[in-house]
Amino acid sequence: MNWKAASSAAILCGSIYLTGCSPSVRLEAPDKPIEINMNVKIEHEIRLKVEKDVDELLTSQKGLF
Repeated sequence: MNWKAASSAAILCGSIYLTGCSPSVRLEAPDKPIEINMNVKIEHEIRLKVEKDVDELLTSQKGLF
């Protein structure tokens, strides 16, 4: 066997070996749906304090605002 034939055979065997080890990428949907648990507690509190004089002024003069 001459040197060129041996190197050609080695290259051929090496390329077959490397193609067998190539990684594969697969895109698949999951079997179960994705579940997101969000436990959020929102508290909203508005406080309005009006003194008696201001409250009387607002009720007596309707066109003020």
